[in-house]
Amino acid sequence: MTDLIDRLVQTAQAMVAPGEGILAIDESDGTIKKRFDGVGVECTEANRLDYRSMMLTTPGLGDHISGAILYDETIRQSVNGTSLVEIMQRQNIIPGIKVDTGAKPLAGFEGEKVTEGLDGLRERLAEYHRLGARFAKWRAVITIGEDIPSRACIDANAHALARYAALCQEAGLVPIVEPEVLMDGNHDLDVSYDVTEATLKALFHQLYEMNVLLEGAVLKASMVISGSDADDRADCEEVAEATVDCLLNAVPASLAGVVFLSGGQGDIEATAHLNAMNQMGKLPWPLSFSYGRALQAKCLETWAADPAGNREKAQQVLLHRARMNGLAAQGQWSEEEESG
Repeated sequence: MTDLIDRLVQTAQAMVAPGEGILAIDESDGTIKKRFDGVGVECTEANRLDYRSMMLTTPGLGDHISGAILYDETIRQSVNGTSLVEIMQRQNIIPGIKVDTGAKPLAGFEGEKVTEGLDGLRERLAEYHRLGARFAKWRAVITIGEDIPSRACIDANAHALARYAALCQEAGLVPIVEPEVLMDGNHDLDVSYDVTEATLKALFHQLYEMNVLLEGAVLKASMVISGSDADDRADCEEVAEATVDCLLNAVPASLAGVVFLSGGQGDIEATAHLNAMNQMGKLPWPLSFSYGRALQAKCLETWAADPAGNREKAQQVLLHRARMNGLAAQGQWSEEEESG
């Protein structure tokens, strides 16, 4: 048991190493089809492999990316006889895996969802560990709207996240717990704060009840941010201050680290928010990133324009965004660095 605990703690610490963050390339078939449709690329298995392998073979990516979250298809794929897992390991990028099966309507609660995937999870985690995964991710969805989220929705998702986390650690995988508070809507910063705080407090209560080792777990958090349709949206400093304050009020100091999702923010916006938080002084845990679109958007657009001819150019675009967010994770990003 001591060896297992040591491995979990070491992996979790490596995931949030200074100046490094996590690349989220775990889009489901439906989600990546939408992304490909948006840039005019047919969503075939071959094209998905070509795109994702292009990112994972980016020279120097491991200097800024500690781990990458894969999809079930991706963790099984190979390029010229070399598995993507081995390609990642050569760059010291830790392989991770998305294990939930999606957010589904919560019965009896209109407009709310609960994430499914616990049935058979123990066996799936054991297989993913054999395939090389060393951490996993489970995403819950919390929607802000009229009279929602309900307490039942928050508690149901917190309980599922905690059960998943306990099963992960049993299998030797570091759990990333992701209770995403969606930024869709016209709510203000105060509402976002209240919902995020209630969600995090419920989550850590359930993690405690399920005997989850916090030193061997990572929180993937949404920032406390105004709704995307709000009339008077909070600025960068207000978002940073509200997010850090919320985390300090709800997240135990023993947690290995916090990585943020971009959640619909623009590329530069997500970087600037992360940077502002890391300039606020010493915190109990590292604050880093686990971005999907905020790392991939321009890379995907560049690659899609000419998948064969633009491969190296797309890799440079990805490497730049990874480096910028690595600087932001240390509070060292600036507009001069961005343009330079």
